[in-house]
Amino acid sequence: MEKRPSYLNLLHSGELEKRVEKARALLSACTLCPHKCKINRLEGEKGFCRIGAKAMVASFGAHFGEEPPITGQRGSGTVFFSGCNMRCVFCQNFEISQGLEGQEVEKEYLAFIFLSLQEGGCHNVNLVTPTHVVPQILDGLLLAAKEGLKIPIVYNCGGYESLETLRLLDGIVDIYMPDMKYSDNGNALKYSRVKRYWDHCKKAVKEMLHQVGNLQMDQDTGAARRGLLIRHLVLPEDISGTRMVCRFIAEHLSPETVVNIMDQYRPCGMASKYPPLDRPVTPEEFARAVKWAEEEGLKRLLTF
Repeated sequence: MEKRPSYLNLLHSGELEKRVEKARALLSACTLCPHKCKINRLEGEKGFCRIGAKAMVASFGAHFGEEPPITGQRGSGTVFFSGCNMRCVFCQNFEISQGLEGQEVEKEYLAFIFLSLQEGGCHNVNLVTPTHVVPQILDGLLLAAKEGLKIPIVYNCGGYESLETLRLLDGIVDIYMPDMKYSDNGNALKYSRVKRYWDHCKKAVKEMLHQVGNLQMDQDTGAARRGLLIRHLVLPEDISGTRMVCRFIAEHLSPETVVNIMDQYRPCGMASKYPPLDRPVTPEEFARAVKWAEEEGLKRLLTF
C-alpha cells in the first residue's frame, strides 16, 4: 500500500479543492450533522453546535495519551476544536465542548497548526471533535497540503455523523476514530441531547469502514497509517449498552475491527445531576464489559 496520505492524491487531481467548495456550501443552510439546523453559518448564524463561520480551536500539540496505534513513539498531533454537535452531560472536555473555551481561527492559522504538528514530529493530525467544522478544516488542509503536509489525518469524533459529510471526506481522512457511545437512542437523547444516535452511528461507522478498512500499521513508524479504530466508553449500570455495541461491530463491521473498551469514565461536567453517572465505573462493571466484547467475537480489543 502507498504510504503517503490519500488527500495528496486528491490535491494533485484538483478534487481536494472541489471538496472544499462542496463542504463550504453546506454551511449556508447547515446540514453537516444529523441535527440539520439549516441555518446560515456563513452569515454568522449559530445552531446546536454554537459555532458560526469560523472554527474555534482550544489547544493543539503532541499528545501521548491516545491509543498506542495513534500515539506511536512521537505522539499524535491533536487539535481540540471548541463546540460540539453533542451535549454529553459527562463530557471530559466540558469547558471546550460546551463552555466554548478557545479562539476563532482563520484557515491560514489552521494550516499553520497542521504543519507545525508535522514539523514537531507527530505521526498524524488528530482532529478532535471535528464534525461541526469540517468545511473550515478542509480549507486549512488544502493550504497545508500545498505547503507540504504529508502525515495522516485522524477524524476523532463522537459518532453522530451525516453520511453526506462523511462522503465528502472519502479519500481525505486516513484514520477514523469514532466513539460508539450508546446502543440505545433513549439514553443518547437523555444524556447527550441527540436524536436517533444509534441509528445514525451504525450507518456512519459502516461508511467509515467502507472508506478506510480495518486498521493497518506502518511498520517503519510503529503508528497506524490507515483504517478504523472504534472507541467505546463503559458507563455506570451499562448505560452505554456495551454488549449490543460489540455485537453490531462483530456482525456488521468485522471481528477484526480494532475496538478500545475504555475504562476512563469519571463524573465530569454536569454528571453529578444524573445518577448513576455521578460515580465512576466499578472494576466489576468494566470486567463485565470486556467479557461481553470477547464473547461477541471481537478479536482486536484494546482496554486503554
